[in-house]
Amino acid sequence: METRLHGFGSFQTCKYVCSLFLAATGFLLPYSRAQAQVNGVGQKPYLGWSTFSEQTINSSFLTQANIQAQSDALAASGLQQHGFQYINIDSGWMSTFDANGRPIPAAPNFPDIKALIDHIHANGQKAGIYWIPGIEQPAVDGNFPILGTLYTTQQIVAIPLAQGNTFAAAPPNPFHDKIDFTKPGAQEYINSVVNLFASWGIDFIKLDAVAPGSDVDSLAIDDRPDVEAWSKAIAQSGRPIWLTVSWDIDQDFLGTWQQFSNARRIDQDIECEGGCATLTDWPHVVLREYEAVGWEHSVGTTMGWNDLDTLDVGDGTLDGLTQDEKQSAITLWAMVNAPMYLGGDLTKLDSFAKSALSNDEVIAIDQSEHPATQVRGGFTPVWVSDTNDGYEYVALFNLNAFPTKVAVRWSDLGFATAASVRDVWNRINLGGFSNSFSTVLAGHGSRVLKVRRVGSVSEPGGTVYEGESGSFTGTATVSNCSACSGGAEAGFLGGAPGTDTVTFNNVEAPRAGTYFMEVDYLTEDPRAYEYNINGGPSATLNLGGGSFNLPSSTTVPVTLNKGHNTITFGNAGTFAPGLDRIIIRGNGDAIPSTSTTYEAEAATLTGTASVGGCPYCSGGAIVGSFGGGAGNSVTFNSVTVPESGMYQLEVDYATQGPRTFFATVNNGTPIELDLNGSTFSDPQPVVIPVQLHAGVNTISFGNPNANGFAPGLDSITVAPIVGTPNLSATVTRKAGPVDLRLWQVTLANGGNSAAGQTLLNSFTIVPNTGNHGCRVSVLLPVPLPVGPIAPSATRSVEVPISFAPGCGKSDTFSVQAVFSAGNGSDVGTLALTDETE
Repeated sequence: METRLHGFGSFQTCKYVCSLFLAATGFLLPYSRAQAQVNGVGQKPYLGWSTFSEQTINSSFLTQANIQAQSDALAASGLQQHGFQYINIDSGWMSTFDANGRPIPAAPNFPDIKALIDHIHANGQKAGIYWIPGIEQPAVDGNFPILGTLYTTQQIVAIPLAQGNTFAAAPPNPFHDKIDFTKPGAQEYINSVVNLFASWGIDFIKLDAVAPGSDVDSLAIDDRPDVEAWSKAIAQSGRPIWLTVSWDIDQDFLGTWQQFSNARRIDQDIECEGGCATLTDWPHVVLREYEAVGWEHSVGTTMGWNDLDTLDVGDGTLDGLTQDEKQSAITLWAMVNAPMYLGGDLTKLDSFAKSALSNDEVIAIDQSEHPATQVRGGFTPVWVSDTNDGYEYVALFNLNAFPTKVAVRWSDLGFATAASVRDVWNRINLGGFSNSFSTVLAGHGSRVLKVRRVGSVSEPGGTVYEGESGSFTGTATVSNCSACSGGAEAGFLGGAPGTDTVTFNNVEAPRAGTYFMEVDYLTEDPRAYEYNINGGPSATLNLGGGSFNLPSSTTVPVTLNKGHNTITFGNAGTFAPGLDRIIIRGNGDAIPSTSTTYEAEAATLTGTASVGGCPYCSGGAIVGSFGGGAGNSVTFNSVTVPESGMYQLEVDYATQGPRTFFATVNNGTPIELDLNGSTFSDPQPVVIPVQLHAGVNTISFGNPNANGFAPGLDSITVAPIVGTPNLSATVTRKAGPVDLRLWQVTLANGGNSAAGQTLLNSFTIVPNTGNHGCRVSVLLPVPLPVGPIAPSATRSVEVPISFAPGCGKSDTFSVQAVFSAGNGSDVGTLALTDETE
């Protein structure tokens, strides 16, 4: 019998794995040395702004005048009163080196950096700056004397020349040379640089391109001595300066990062950096949710903070995120206590960001010093933070693009009942909830609750199935893993459909029902499992992490038969994480998932359709090079639903420019989906209503036109249509000429309080009978603000719809609209079939 310590996984798992983890990382240190706050700062995550996001879309942005304007804009925004105070200057501010080999600000962009920092300080803010490990070749070639020593810059360089950071070229001419810190003068050189920064008034240093990490996963480049040297330099400077190490830092060396820095960037850049048409997009954001799981036990006041990168949530549509997605991003950053620093242009800060980031209850979560852990994973993850004062912060997420019901039982979180529940985003008390809480979340939406917990519930015992005990196919094999349970893992999983798998053939369940499956895995990249139970449809589990040597853990619901079950793990398109073990817990009454994702790489491919890797795609792969003829297609042959009816179908695709799918459901009339996008790397969703019958269905994608290539296809997800208890909608009028109709949609508030911040989130109409020439376009930018709706009142909006000449009066259509109120606290769906013009 295992006993769960709430928020920390099973006690035995943590006791065993964490002890090995500490030994592996060299983090067995006295408490006083284990504190990350070696520089007199970092007791809480910092709040502020960084130049880098704006630099990715405006190459001339990094100037003293622009940064001064951003400082003034932050001061005027109102956010400073809520804790946002850092103004951080990123890469590109320097040009050459002074007579002591120290960096000189670039002229004419930075005529007086000291005056700039004085201005930032005068605004009541703190100033940050960017640098990298090692020493650049011009500073070496100058053979400059190092301040306070008899040594020169040439005397501290490692010989033969080696790479000093991950920006360095391969020897013999790395340009970014490695410093040998066993040589006299080496530490003094870093001291001199930090002292220069301190003399300017710098309060923050971002040390970038640090390895192991920054796309270098071995000790081929080792900047651990640099990080220690920079930390010591800050200490001797006498100025409290925050130190962040970046990027995608290797968790295997966590002891160094925790001892000598205040935070570490645990992931790749969040910005598209020209790879898409906006600052960022949802695939870049949601990857942080996966990555944070792998680092959730390595964060806190004494361990330092996990940096998820910039919050690009203040520049309207330029951010590349919907308001629901922005709220989910802020929620995740807050729950895991990540530093919150905005990107974009603060002089154009929109009303959403000002309102969201001035919500002191949300900011208080980020500053609570009680980072959350994930208690349920998958596509509706749940994160919980125990504040140790009788309250829990509970964050519910919906990673699907369509409205999804998300429910949580308090007993699954370790307590018996909730005496009170508060909606943090809306700042309203919802009352007590005895056993559970249920809500409908908008696509990519979230909700945060502050729960007054009562009582304690012990987790039921679980049955452990070691990865090395499974049955292997293909190249999958047992690999040594000193930090894993049992000392081994199932490795080399995935790569092709049905091959390179591990199967647990003896998974026992006392009764048929839904159980919890804990999956202990290893990865330091975005990777995914595609697993199936008893040969049924595969489910996807997207993951991230910081180490191939230290296991992380996530838990998902699985439905099992009574008696013997088989569970198979693999990946049809690319490599899966290493698998330490699975643990099956519960008594069969867990809340099941309501949606099923089908990966395109696991579907039936014909003709030219082929699989390619895609880090930001579900499952880590995408199918492209199809369409252009009827023989090139992707077919999902086993789309299974429990009963006949209309379902939500999410299609995740990628394209650069306009392309068209023809989607065929059960050999019916093809549905034409005219799509557009700015990148083949980052999938985006379209959600349509489809009619499915009970049991197995077939859905096929292609483009029969000879010159009509289809977008890349990542995956499809199927779920029931969901309703709402308070908001409802109906089409109340249709008017206008045959080619441009105005449909009036009326929203009704059946609740006992006003529905504020009401939005029409989406409106989709697709032909379900007729010929291929019937093309329909909704001429409405969404989300569309509807306005407040009083109790028992209604409000209407008109939706313009263009019908192509090929549409006839006999054609019918399926319609789906999504609407919401109160920061997504009330979400509903309008679903209609057989509608006419």
